[in-house]
Amino acid sequence: MQDPICPLCGRPIPPGVPQSLHHLMPKLKGGKGGPLVLLHDICHREIHATLTEAELARDYATIPALQAHPRLAKFIAWVGKRPPGFRSKVPGKRRKR
Repeated sequence: MQDPICPLCGRPIPPGVPQSLHHLMPKLKGGKGGPLVLLHDICHREIHATLTEAELARDYATIPALQAHPRLAKFIAWVGKRPPGFRSKVPGKRRKR
């Protein structure tokens, strides 16, 4: 059986690698019970470090929309060069509010 693939960065998610489920529509914005995607934990943390719940709900409720965001596109290019089990305790700078 093949490892699942992170839809954000396209790298495999092997067993034992930190992973998490992301609600494409944030739960706080009506997404409870909505579509979920399995991501590397580092990818999931970067999404939430970059975008507010309102921004996610309004403009970034799909994987292609997330991949098109300039900061996330830069992150995807960077993390894509790392091995699937790569971990980082500190994501990039938090978004400006």
